[in-house]
Amino acid sequence: MADLLTIENLGNLLMLCFLQAVLGFDNLLYISIESQRAPVAQQKAVRFWGIIVAVALRVILLFVMIRLIDALAEPFFILNWVGVLEGGVNFSTIVFILGGIFIIYTAVKEIGHMLSVEHLDHDIEGKSGKSGLQVILMIVAMNLIFSFDSILSALAITDVFPILAAAILLSGAAMLLLADGVTNFIQKNRMYEVLGLFILLIVGVVLLGEAGPAAAHAMHDDSLALKVFGYEIIPMSKSTFYFAVIVLFAVEILQSGYSRKLAAERRAEQSHKA
Repeated sequence: MADLLTIENLGNLLMLCFLQAVLGFDNLLYISIESQRAPVAQQKAVRFWGIIVAVALRVILLFVMIRLIDALAEPFFILNWVGVLEGGVNFSTIVFILGGIFIIYTAVKEIGHMLSVEHLDHDIEGKSGKSGLQVILMIVAMNLIFSFDSILSALAITDVFPILAAAILLSGAAMLLLADGVTNFIQKNRMYEVLGLFILLIVGVVLLGEAGPAAAHAMHDDSLALKVFGYEIIPMSKSTFYFAVIVLFAVEILQSGYSRKLAAERRAEQSHKA
């Protein structure tokens, strides 16, 4: 237990909680909308049980993923395309590569969606109602789909299961308490969703970097590290990742303050002219 109470684990837990919150925005929005399809008297219970079951399954999925990474540490095959592609490929390598590509694709797709769609109106009136159980099952299924990006992102930060599980449980508790409030806040402050998507892009790059030495670390053999055109794929350091996140936050805060200042100056000019 004492080994878990370190500054590094605390920092990882805080970052994981933030990432779970950022990556859960769309999930919260979906839960808020989908729960309204249930009978009015059951909507609160549907949100509660949908989130509870989904979070429990997310912890199980995380546990299975970590176990598979440990059990399948030995490389499936060795790439030996000298000067082009070299190194070992194991389960971790595949998970990190596919996960990194998936997360980058998701972030780029969502950024493109935000640029192309000016207003998204979720109109649920006139649609056929569903039973509370049907809505809970739908929420659980979609939550598991949303889980893959958050779990893969979490594995890019740390592989300590208690820390990962604690972050998921804390994010689940936050979803229970703040589902409606967070949904309304995000709808009114879309810039924080943009910030989250760019952090997601960085996480995707981190995952791709982690794929390089995955087989080498598992087998304690540096010759198994992935090399592309003779250059070894080196993972991004945690300090670089945290620095990039801090810079993004700083830019967002400065930009928001500058936008408010410009808006105030325009209002002052208009009132002066009037």
